[in-house]
Amino acid sequence: MTHTVRDRDKLLTRVRRLKGQMEAVERALLAEKPCGEVLQLLASIRGALSGLTGEVMHDHLHEHVVHAASEAEREAAAAELAEVLRTYIR
Repeated sequence: MTHTVRDRDKLLTRVRRLKGQMEAVERALLAEKPCGEVLQLLASIRGALSGLTGEVMHDHLHEHVVHAASEAEREAAAAELAEVLRTYIR
């Protein structure tokens, strides 16, 4: 069982929290809230998304690279993580 399956409920809770934060931005825009409030909401979302991303990356590194069943699996998982990191930092 992979870490995303094992930790599914915890991860889904974080995703649902992000969804609620996005809905708060929508409500703020519809209510014509000041841009400072909208920016604060967006900063919170970015932090929450970065935290979720970091958690999944950490677990991927730990389970699929550090404790890989074989060297081939380790190399494939490391390459996969490197590609995700390239996309993430763009």
